[in-house]
Amino acid sequence: MTKLVEWLVGVTAVLVSWAVVSFDLLDLSLPEAYREVALPMPLYLLVSFGCYSLATVGYRVATFNDCDDAAKELQEQIKEAKEDLRKKGLKF
Repeated sequence: MTKLVEWLVGVTAVLVSWAVVSFDLLDLSLPEAYREVALPMPLYLLVSFGCYSLATVGYRVATFNDCDDAAKELQEQIKEAKEDLRKKGLKF
């Protein structure tokens, strides 16, 4: 089972259970408090997902590894390119 199928099954299960509780599709005679909690649940889940995503991106940016060797190599290539262009008559 691919990750996409896993996510689709999970989201479908959550949506079906939300619809059953919110709209009382199976006549479960649940207390009104359950319905009041269930109706705004998609919004709560969306906000929670956004917070999680923001925290994950912030953490990954804060712990991003620097590539010192690659930076030095790039600076050397820039110097070589500038020297080559100077030899060809370009002025900086």
